[in-house]
Amino acid sequence: MGEKIYGLLGRKLGHSWSVPIHQALGCEDYRLIELEPGQLGDFLRREDVAGLNVTIPYKRDVMSFCDVIDPAAAAIGSVNTIVRREGRLYGYNTDIDGFLYMLDRAGISLTDKKVLVLGSGGASLTAQAAARRAGARKIVVVSRSGPDNYENLDRHQYSDVLINTTPIGMWPNMEGRPVDVWSLDVTAVADVIYNPGRTELLLQAEEIDRDFHRMSDAPRDVLVNAGLRPIRYTGGLPMLVQQAKRAEELFSGREIPDSETERILAGLWQERTNIVLVGMPGCGKTTVGRELARLSGKPLVDLDEEIVRRAGKPIPEIFRSEGEGAFRDLESQVLADACAQGGQIIATGGGVVLRKENRIAMRRTGRVYFLRRPLSQLPTDGRPLSQAGRLEEMFQVREPLYQAVADAEIDNGTTPAGAAHWIWNEFCG
Repeated sequence: MGEKIYGLLGRKLGHSWSVPIHQALGCEDYRLIELEPGQLGDFLRREDVAGLNVTIPYKRDVMSFCDVIDPAAAAIGSVNTIVRREGRLYGYNTDIDGFLYMLDRAGISLTDKKVLVLGSGGASLTAQAAARRAGARKIVVVSRSGPDNYENLDRHQYSDVLINTTPIGMWPNMEGRPVDVWSLDVTAVADVIYNPGRTELLLQAEEIDRDFHRMSDAPRDVLVNAGLRPIRYTGGLPMLVQQAKRAEELFSGREIPDSETERILAGLWQERTNIVLVGMPGCGKTTVGRELARLSGKPLVDLDEEIVRRAGKPIPEIFRSEGEGAFRDLESQVLADACAQGGQIIATGGGVVLRKENRIAMRRTGRVYFLRRPLSQLPTDGRPLSQAGRLEEMFQVREPLYQAVADAEIDNGTTPAGAAHWIWNEFCG
């Protein structure tokens, strides 16, 4: 696109995925543009500015510099896309296109629904506009200090759709969630956050849905009393890619099929998502992990090796000198660091599932695979707990945790290459 400037305008953009998305859509010169508030005016007056996406905190500020504002953007009250045509700046909002695409893709309807929107910022305005366009029956905006807030949320327990537009749970501060999904009777949850792929809010929705389907043969009153029901849920990555696709259409004046959105989504999934291997000590996680690293090109993180490197001593020595508690603390820290990186193969230790925070960390940024192997085939050398003659007891405690954290299970009774191929095909499928 020549000497013209195309890019994402914001203040702090180190976390953004927009450059690879727009480059995949054909805008090779797309870049990140970080400016302070006082620099906006001079920059937007430059004649070589051709097309911009706008993010926090400037979606409202740029409106005063636009010569023409699209009616949909004016109704929302924010602009996230600017295009220069014949010397004039045109402001649009493509977030709403991305938002509606995200919901439709997940099978979430807002028509005639009571919609609970968490947050009151720019993303909230988009969600509210989308709900109005879709014909929502009622829209409730929950903020920290508004009339509907987190202290009186119980009066909206019987809502239909929950939409999170707050930054709670977003990388790099991924811990926490704005509300407890178990306390609400919603049947759909959407989170506009795209990194991590599964926020703790979405993990709760997924847990309720999974438990419902596991117990679907139970009497209805049992399911209701347990708070179980089918829940549709989605994270924000489809919204991010679709709004970029629509912005690129405005930049270039050409129509781009939605199949491009799906192609880019699949690529980002494979590139950025961790593959996490769990299972009993000695079940083959490291060996299968090496094969997966060779197949995928992703780096392998062997959790036990990283623990040894950081501690400066073998794991049996950590157990002897500091105890199992100190080992588990270090294990949790190493795991959290590895999961936060994204795009890796992570071979975990057998007991990593014992802590809830570890199970959450693995699922937030990865797809988790439970490797099974008969206990009689598990080696015990160099494994303090396995050598204590407690394998059967350990397995009884850990098996339900492996099952709860896993997205898929595989019987690792074949070759490591065969197991790796199965996992990679499942992951890419």
